[in-house]
Amino acid sequence: MNKQIILVASFFGLTAVILGAFGAHGLEGKISDYHLETWKTANQYHFYHTFALLFLSTFSRAKNASIRISFIAFTIGMLLFSGSLYLLSVRSLIGIDGLGWLGPVTPLGGLCFMVGWVGLFVAAVRNRS
Repeated sequence: MNKQIILVASFFGLTAVILGAFGAHGLEGKISDYHLETWKTANQYHFYHTFALLFLSTFSRAKNASIRISFIAFTIGMLLFSGSLYLLSVRSLIGIDGLGWLGPVTPLGGLCFMVGWVGLFVAAVRNRS
C-alpha cells in the first residue's frame, strides 16, 4: 500500500504543480480576480493533501483500516473539493455555464478531507512504534 499511496501522491503533486502554473500564467487576465482566488484555493488544498498522502505513506506499514480510509478520503476529497473549484473557476472561460451543480460538491470534498484527517489521527493513536 505504501507504493500505491506514493504513486497517487506523485500524480497529485505533478498535477498540482501543472495546475498552479496554469493558474498563475495562463489564467491571469482571462478570469475574474474572484475566480482566480478560487483557483488558488483549489490549488492550495490540492498541495496540502498531496503532502498529507505522502505523510500517510509513512504509516502504511501498519496496514490498518484507518490508513486505507484516510488514503481513500484524501484522494476523493482532492477530486471533489479541488476538482470542483478548478472547474467552477474556469466555467465561463471554457463555455460551460451549467456547472452550478458543482457548488454543493465542494463541501463534500471538504468532508472527505476531515474524514481523512480523523483516519490519520486514529492510525497514529493505534500505531505502537
